[in-house]
Amino acid sequence: MAMDALNQIVGNSPRMRELKQNLLQIAQAEHPVLILGESGAGKEVVARAIHALSSRREAPFVGQSCLAIPEALIESELFGYEPGAFTDARESRPGLFEQAEGGTLFLDEIGDIPLSFQKRLLRVLQEREVRRLGSTEAIPVDVRIVTATNAPIEQLVKEGGFRSDLLYRLNTFELRVPPLRQRIDDIPALVEHFLRKHGARYGIEPERPGDEVMQQLKDYPWPGNVRELENFVVRWISLGAEALIALDKRVALSFEAQDSNRRWLSMTMSEIEAEVIKMVLHDCAGNKTLAAKRLGVARKSLYNKIERYKLEL
Repeated sequence: MAMDALNQIVGNSPRMRELKQNLLQIAQAEHPVLILGESGAGKEVVARAIHALSSRREAPFVGQSCLAIPEALIESELFGYEPGAFTDARESRPGLFEQAEGGTLFLDEIGDIPLSFQKRLLRVLQEREVRRLGSTEAIPVDVRIVTATNAPIEQLVKEGGFRSDLLYRLNTFELRVPPLRQRIDDIPALVEHFLRKHGARYGIEPERPGDEVMQQLKDYPWPGNVRELENFVVRWISLGAEALIALDKRVALSFEAQDSNRRWLSMTMSEIEAEVIKMVLHDCAGNKTLAAKRLGVARKSLYNKIERYKLEL
């Protein structure tokens, strides 16, 4: 089981070999891990591998995106609640910390957790106990915390959007998942992995892309990272070569435009992210909900990025 989880981290490029080596060293420790990387790079896959390679592997792995929880409900979701704690709270419910007892709690998009809640989360990590909403009883919890973010979290600390003491508590170990454009030699292995995965799901033996198509995939900057590549493979299984057209339209970037490709490679990560957001918003006629879905991020995260990059729509 443990090695199966490690094998889910597909790729043998230098950056991925370094990531796997660091992961193997970190997994056996009991300290918190902060996973950094762009949206779609595979942070949850890494988190699951940490759990599967740890001494906690037989206990639960509980994963949750902080962005998927409404701000008003985040305390009850993480810590649980008792009957009468709020409207419609008719029975006791354990929170995510209790559900992960003995195992690993993975909190994705930790950089977007409300500032007003961060102090309470810090206390739980320090005291290793939770209090359900509506209760005064402290419940001891034994979980390993693994968090992830695609936000520039150190910059958020400087700007006052994230508590420095909470960051210090979360990043005993740091792992950085490289974006796909920095490990293009892994693309053939990833394509093969996704062809097997989705071919088995559909009960078919899909056609493998030829050398020319594979080169096109290597030339593409992949702003959506591995998640975008997986989506491409799904389209390839259904559409064949027409999937290349859909991929090209997604970010309005021609595979043949070498000057344009060099421009992307000369940009910083923040500049690339801002540029892609503008392109997708333009392609979606300004519809932020649709743009968020196409970018693979929560709508709140997209609003935060629009504000962060001061994008004029």
